[in-house]
Amino acid sequence: MLTAVMIILAIVIYLVFYFTHGKYLEKKVFRASPGAETPARKFYDGVDYVPANKYVLYGHHFASIAGAGPIVGPTLALGWGWLPSLLWVWFGNVFIGVVHDYLSLAASVRYDGRSIAWIAGELMGKSARVAFNMYIWFALLLVVAAFGFVISVLFSAIPGAGAAAIFLIFLAIVIGVLMYKTRLGFKAASVLAIIFVIISVLGGLWCQYAGLFKLSFEAWLVILTIYTIVAASLPVWLLLQPRDYMNAYVLWASLAIGGAALIALGIKGVPVVFPSYTMWNANVVAGVPSPFWPTVPLIIACGALSGFHSLVGSGTSSKQLANELDALLIGYGGMLTEGFLATMVIASISAMGIQAFLYPTIMSKALLNVKAMHIVGAALKVEPLSKAIKISISGGTAVIMYKTATGIAKTTVSVSQLKNYYLTFVHTIEKNPILFGKYYTMFANALKWTVIPWSYALAIQTAFGWTPLPWAIFATMWITGFALTSLDTAARIGRFAWQELFMPLKDRAPTAYKVIANRWLASIILVVIGMALAYSKAFLVIWPAFSGMNQLLASLALMTISLWVIRVQKAPKLGKALTVAPAIFLWVTVTVALIWYLAFVVPHIALSKPFVASVVGAATAVGVGLNLFLFAGWVRGLRRPASSTKQ
Repeated sequence: MLTAVMIILAIVIYLVFYFTHGKYLEKKVFRASPGAETPARKFYDGVDYVPANKYVLYGHHFASIAGAGPIVGPTLALGWGWLPSLLWVWFGNVFIGVVHDYLSLAASVRYDGRSIAWIAGELMGKSARVAFNMYIWFALLLVVAAFGFVISVLFSAIPGAGAAAIFLIFLAIVIGVLMYKTRLGFKAASVLAIIFVIISVLGGLWCQYAGLFKLSFEAWLVILTIYTIVAASLPVWLLLQPRDYMNAYVLWASLAIGGAALIALGIKGVPVVFPSYTMWNANVVAGVPSPFWPTVPLIIACGALSGFHSLVGSGTSSKQLANELDALLIGYGGMLTEGFLATMVIASISAMGIQAFLYPTIMSKALLNVKAMHIVGAALKVEPLSKAIKISISGGTAVIMYKTATGIAKTTVSVSQLKNYYLTFVHTIEKNPILFGKYYTMFANALKWTVIPWSYALAIQTAFGWTPLPWAIFATMWITGFALTSLDTAARIGRFAWQELFMPLKDRAPTAYKVIANRWLASIILVVIGMALAYSKAFLVIWPAFSGMNQLLASLALMTISLWVIRVQKAPKLGKALTVAPAIFLWVTVTVALIWYLAFVVPHIALSKPFVASVVGAATAVGVGLNLFLFAGWVRGLRRPASSTKQ
């Protein structure tokens, strides 16, 4: 019954908080007014400021904030066990995430759709605005690099997912034109959008089965570079809004089908096979023993809370909000929906992860995966595997090339013996929580998270008897769909940050400002540099840097929000506490986590990869320094009189 309990309890918790905690924030802190003129109407320009139907905007917002983080993060965090991971997701959702997301959107609406960095400048001083915008731009550079890499890898491995994404992009333009430039209307366009989504998904499945649309990693990077530049520069109504709205149907369908399957598994009595708890210091961060607190927010980021959400809320969503009352569904509801996604990932992998590892498709690839078999060999103390540099299979024989003290040696085993090593390892970690905590996260990472789509597919097969392969392909589609929507939104927000950085030139050198702040040039600079980083394939350098910057950003955004709530909104004591408490808690947690990272992880990496250690260490150290600078600005801001009268 555990999977059913996880899903049902999550729904109950989220509904209770939405209609109590959420409504309190709406009425007593934001004081939303249905008659207030929103920035989308006040500054309508047909490009960025465009009022949207609340369900269209909810689709765009949810699809944009839910990148790979709420999927990959909870998967890796299972190294601590499913119970602490699940509790952190729920705690982060209702104590920190919803406050951060909803009030970031609300504050931006009251400041004419300005970014969270601009608001920080109003409340902490101009130096804070510059520092914040620089921080945001570099953080988004890493977002583009990380998600560009993930999407290109998955599209090159699963051609059908890439084909479906391309179909959806072109059909979204049709929907955008029909929805905004004809009399078709929202309801009729929505029906057509659902039909186009089905066509895209079926087209992707057909391409997968037919072996079409096979492109290399590098080719996909080029395609994504062009697409992201165009998507970040075109009017939101033409591509961004309709594409994210259409993609949201895929995402909602994945949540509905997956949630129903997990409830059915619970009713059928399918057990949760992953351990509920392994150990406090599981090897989760870079293979180093990692204390659950304070390092958990560096692993489970977007599923519980995420600084990137404040950039979406104050970067694109606030410029499209048609009515202040819509903000609760979009900001608060969007965060809870993402939390449900993380819950579903934890439940499905906890129940079906062992079956997924043993599924023939994963097993056959794992036997040739040197990194995965390193872990198998280390756990079982099989030296040729633990030191393997190449594994090749011919017929029923497996040849293992491995390092020795004197050079390279070769040993031959039967394929059945190699499979036995693999099976023994999987069953050993299943039954031994300590070994699970030591090896699981590195093993799942080595297999490039294939456990995620296959656990989802096998849960559906076990629940409903449906063939798993199409559902594994579908799962890959919605995983990349999350990442793709975050990619183009990150590029657009990065353009806004770039333009705000050069705002002082607008009056002093207007010609230079027009050139530097041109939306096409601003988009090209960010995307090309980000994709160049992705092309380097230094993903293990990019992802930790992105994750750390993201969580620091969340703490900085919360501090800015708390200043707005205290000094401008003059909220009641409870309202102030609901913003200040999570701001302080998250700041302490992330700051301590990154100091731990600098003290323990960076020296560990430096032993084998000095260049990687220097890049990651420098980025983390700069982030901590900037965090301390802005924390001091927050303390000073609490003492200064308000610099704005925006209500």
